[in-house]
Amino acid sequence: MGTNSEVEGLSYGIDGIHPDDELGLTTSLLKKEEPEELETLADVEVPPWNEQITFRGIFVSLLLGVVFCIITHKLNFTIGVIPSLNVAAGLLGFFFIKLWTGTLSQLGFWAKPFTRQENTVIQTTVVSCYGLAFSGGFGSYLLAMNEKTYELLGVDYPGNYPTDVKNPQLGWMIAFMFTVSFVGLLALAPLRKIMIIDYALTYPSGTATAVLINSFHTSKGAEVASAQVRCLGKYFTISFVWSCFKWFFGGIGDNCGFDNFPSLGLFAFKHKIYFDFSMTYVGVGLICPHIVNCSVLFGALFAWGALWPLINTRQGDWFPAGLAETDFKGLYGYKVFIAISLVLGDGLYNFVKILSVTANSVHSQYQKSQRLPVSGKQEQEVHLSPDEKKRRQVFLTEGVPGWFAVGGYVALAAISVACIPRIFTSMKWYFVFLCYLIAPVLGFCNSYGTGLTDWSLASTYGKLGLFVFASWGGSSGGVMAGLTACGVMMSIVSTAADLVQDFKTGFLTLSSPRSMFISQVLGTALGCIIAPLTFWMFWTAFDIGSPTGEYKAPYAIIFREMAILGVSGLSALPAHCLELCIGFFLFAIITNLIRDLAPPKYSQFIPIPMAMAIPFYIGAYFAIDMFVGTVILFVWEKLNKKEADVFAGALASGLICGDGVWTIPAAILSLSKINPPICMQFLPSGSVGSH
Repeated sequence: MGTNSEVEGLSYGIDGIHPDDELGLTTSLLKKEEPEELETLADVEVPPWNEQITFRGIFVSLLLGVVFCIITHKLNFTIGVIPSLNVAAGLLGFFFIKLWTGTLSQLGFWAKPFTRQENTVIQTTVVSCYGLAFSGGFGSYLLAMNEKTYELLGVDYPGNYPTDVKNPQLGWMIAFMFTVSFVGLLALAPLRKIMIIDYALTYPSGTATAVLINSFHTSKGAEVASAQVRCLGKYFTISFVWSCFKWFFGGIGDNCGFDNFPSLGLFAFKHKIYFDFSMTYVGVGLICPHIVNCSVLFGALFAWGALWPLINTRQGDWFPAGLAETDFKGLYGYKVFIAISLVLGDGLYNFVKILSVTANSVHSQYQKSQRLPVSGKQEQEVHLSPDEKKRRQVFLTEGVPGWFAVGGYVALAAISVACIPRIFTSMKWYFVFLCYLIAPVLGFCNSYGTGLTDWSLASTYGKLGLFVFASWGGSSGGVMAGLTACGVMMSIVSTAADLVQDFKTGFLTLSSPRSMFISQVLGTALGCIIAPLTFWMFWTAFDIGSPTGEYKAPYAIIFREMAILGVSGLSALPAHCLELCIGFFLFAIITNLIRDLAPPKYSQFIPIPMAMAIPFYIGAYFAIDMFVGTVILFVWEKLNKKEADVFAGALASGLICGDGVWTIPAAILSLSKINPPICMQFLPSGSVGSH
């Protein structure tokens, strides 16, 4: 999957952050291990494509797909920041297959050797599976349709109509996932040679993942991988036990336990500034780059320490006094709309930037090909290294026939045109047809831009579709049409870029393009079932979307508001909110421009507006946790950078996975009506003496 989500900038894609560089772990391996791999790959025996896909690989992919879907949902419903779990998927795939083969050997049975190709297939399957938990919109556009989000906005809120409601149900969610999730895999499959060999696009995340997998399958790399797995397992256990311990103090309701620990004082706690002892957020802080964590913290402290208290002093002037905490006519409206303006400003800037880079690069490639004589191309082929010849031979031998990709795309588009309007009645058939008509072009742009910059703008393309079709649909169903179009566009554009990135990984690990395509299809099929089922577990066990609960689902309300803005314009904004939104929109654009123009020694300290927007209305608590993670990493790098490079990703993955897996027993306890036995709360000392 590589870059899937976005908080745009360094492989961002918000509605989550997906920094695939893994804190330099894969980058360091890329720098250190690639020369060794280039010397040895020509001698590697490559199994046929059908032997690269194994039963044990599918079984392990299924188990890991469930775990990672749960983790992705948990992050979607809490902070919307989705770190890359590619390293964890590769490591755990390596561990489980080695455990499988080792156990069979101990029992006296022959076990088929574990190859880098099988490792690549497992990693690709797992990542494409849990990717649907994000791109499927379970924390954004699909959740924006439900009745809870409609009621949270207010039944009398301008542009918020009861007809624009569709509550989650397993049947239609699975049907929708199967309808839209496979099309992107066919959109760019015929262009694999152009993107990987002719244009020689870098795809930094795909390249780094390939080097990581290649390193596992050397004697030295296997030892490092085993040490990383032990590290992951150790911190998985610590995180799981800690989450279990925290549960006992959670009580009934949303005001008890370590999640509401006023670690920085009651005054700061009142303004949602505190450390809540979440191993997940600390792990995310370890994975995300320092600038992302610092940007999130800066945005949190600015919003909750200065901006919201300042606007709140205008209560009774700008907005009525005494409104509920989640009333959009009051302070809550400013929180949401200003966050939206930052998201849109950052997204628009990066959209224009990546399109410009893509257009310039394509033009340069075209001019280069026009000037390059045929004999020059042949001479270039002669001077290829033995490893590169081997890679090209494997990559070009087996693939997806062009007629199959084109025919499949047309067939799936026809099915979608017929089915999607039945699932969402506001989405007219010609809306769907237009989406599928322009999706391959947008998919190419996104995939090309991802190959150049490692930034996937799938969510930005989705928002573009949201505004266009919401406006086109008008007051009669425009909100639902916009949200649905967002899902269709985001899914196609995202999976198209992911596929080509996986082709790059397969190219570098000598994996067959056919096995990579099939593993993507398999992972997508698993995700179409696992992602809705794991979502349903959360939906039935917890209060998803409650602004005062644990699972606030922050982007559900943002996506619904954006759809309403597309239909109704700016009439719903509170007093002076438009001026503030314009200011923050321009701030996002100017800040990004300065980041790009400033010298690296200065730009590394300029905050990322998209990351700043995340805590604007859900609180600063997770920003404190993430900052703790980044401080741990910073100190670790100063003390022993080599060790930090190797083990930081594994440690972070263990913390995230342990806390995420605890969600399963927590959900079972909740569904069984078993509540925590203790409610731990904190009160001012004076109030304690009065009781």
